Amino acid sequence: MFDVNETLLDLAALEPHFERVFGDVSVRRTWFLQLLQSALVATVTDAYSDFGTIGAAALEMTAERQGATLSEEDKKGILGGMRQLPAHPEVAESLSRLREGGFRLAALTNSTQEVAEDQLENSGLHHYFEQILSADTVKRLKPAPEPYRMAAQSLGVGIGDVRLIAAHAWDVAGALRAGCAAAFVARPGMVLDPLAERPDAVGTDLLEVAQQISELEKRRGV
Repeated sequence: MFDVNETLLDLAALEPHFERVFGDVSVRRTWFLQLLQSALVATVTDAYSDFGTIGAAALEMTAERQGATLSEEDKKGILGGMRQLPAHPEVAESLSRLREGGFRLAALTNSTQEVAEDQLENSGLHHYFEQILSADTVKRLKPAPEPYRMAAQSLGVGIGDVRLIAAHAWDVAGALRAGCAAAFVARPGMVLDPLAERPDAVGTDLLEVAQQISELEKRRGV
């Protein structure tokens, strides 16, 4: 089961929009970190908003912090660009290898169902997954336990038979604490939380993680 944003899809594709609007591509990371922070606050305080709404609010916060004025065109360019993100270069090969190895593949994202479907269709990854699942279904965002439990139920398996693969330490921690196995894709700038349980598969990209997962499951006789 795969997280989508940053794990499978490359948010760096949004940087031209941030260069145009803010004059600084690094603001893209500032915005996405604010988005994640706002999503976590909403989850902890049980004040649900969908991920797109939180993303728009985080963009307004970022603009205010930067002293910039956002036009509607600017907002549409950045937020609409989320649906057009390309896959990281090794993702398609990694998914192919896992599927050929007999693994069932699903996506689990905080994005709404509509956005997730568009993202995976536009990136050419949709056909790899038997199900595309959204935390919006249960009105609780990852890393709350409900999305992982919902996914296991939807796939017809026990929570312990699910492995969540993500490039975010908080997502890995949430999956492990919900009872899943997990794997961490250590994309540039991504590190694990030393206070959380460490997953048994960690790699610099998805291809390396896929190889580790295959070896782990062979040893377990799967």
